[in-house]
Amino acid sequence: MDTPFFNIDKRLLDIAKRANAAILPVFENLEKIIEYNQQKVLSAFIEHRVSESHFTPTTGYGYGDRGRDTLDAVFAKVMGAPDALVRHSIVSGTHAITIALFGILRPGDTLLSVMGNPYDTLNSVIGTDVKEDTGSLKDFNINYRQVEPYANGCPDFKAISAALSELSPKMVHIQRSRGYDIRPSLDINTIGEIVSLVRRCSPNSIVFVDNCYGEFVETREPSGVGADLIAGSLIKNPGGGIAENGGYICGRPDLINQCANRMTTPGTGREVGASLGHNRSLFMGLFNAPHVVGEALKTAAFCASLFSMLGFEVTPEPNEKRTDIIQAVKLRTPQALTAFCQGMQKGAPVDAFVCPEPWEMPGYDCPVIMAAGAFTMGASIELSADAPLRQPYAAYMQGGLNYHSGKIGVLFAAQSMLEKGVLKL
Repeated sequence: MDTPFFNIDKRLLDIAKRANAAILPVFENLEKIIEYNQQKVLSAFIEHRVSESHFTPTTGYGYGDRGRDTLDAVFAKVMGAPDALVRHSIVSGTHAITIALFGILRPGDTLLSVMGNPYDTLNSVIGTDVKEDTGSLKDFNINYRQVEPYANGCPDFKAISAALSELSPKMVHIQRSRGYDIRPSLDINTIGEIVSLVRRCSPNSIVFVDNCYGEFVETREPSGVGADLIAGSLIKNPGGGIAENGGYICGRPDLINQCANRMTTPGTGREVGASLGHNRSLFMGLFNAPHVVGEALKTAAFCASLFSMLGFEVTPEPNEKRTDIIQAVKLRTPQALTAFCQGMQKGAPVDAFVCPEPWEMPGYDCPVIMAAGAFTMGASIELSADAPLRQPYAAYMQGGLNYHSGKIGVLFAAQSMLEKGVLKL
């Protein structure tokens, strides 16, 4: 491959050419998934008669917002769920998850996580970081237990079964993505197996899936294998790089109503909340999402192929089935991790001149470095890389609005490591 506008070491470019050729069969399979999901989204738009009138802004209380309500219906159809709550006012994936947790759980209830400790930002929500009077679930006398996965990251079905029988939890939490962990992300079939186990051992438990980073990576979503609730962020996969903010919750209508009462107020629920002109970008983002997710997956596969050829352990492997958009690269030292993220920043269309450094970010228990030169701040569907500075010093790369620019970002990460002496060719 050629980079006429960028100064990339020729030795790296030669390796990149081989890395790209090695994953062409992967791209063929990805194209099948992209096409299926794009047709699924298009059919939902057509079925619900999306029109220009649905993009009309509402203000104030937002009563009778046809666009907002139609977006809910389209989103539910696409996600294979009976109902959905999609709002630009949901500020993050963690916020969407928090609405679901507080919307459903009551004092004395038990929340059971079956894949170990959830993503770092949920520690304060649950109350496992021991802070008091912060409004966490713990402050409301909601119990929390977790089952650790096996050392290889696969769910421990025997331990999950025992916990379900002992606790009869109100809610079972499944995190689809790996988060800041080396464990493999969960595919839809495995999520379905966990759901089936819950139905056998604790049939009244509500199964809730944190779906962040996983939307449109496979042809089915967790709702399609029996999950009662799923939630995620619109500045990740389902926003298609167009939505400027927002989040969603999909699932059973009775549970969605409870979540809506938590999101606004009991009694008004989903009937209020002006769209303020955001509907157009949310509809357009959803329509664009299958294609953009495909571009992110191609970028991730290239990153895996290149860095495995450079001698680093990667997960998933280049030819491995993908269940989310995250690519982890074990860089072994904090210096290499920092260099990787700083190089990734240099390949961004926005703030390429910025040099990220590790810092004490709220919600995390150690310094975190984040490379994110995005049009929408914090948008993980745009090319980014971040990681906590702790063993095994793995960079977690995700996103890429298009493969051609994403590939350059990956090359810049390797070039930065080469220039800083933490990569030898």
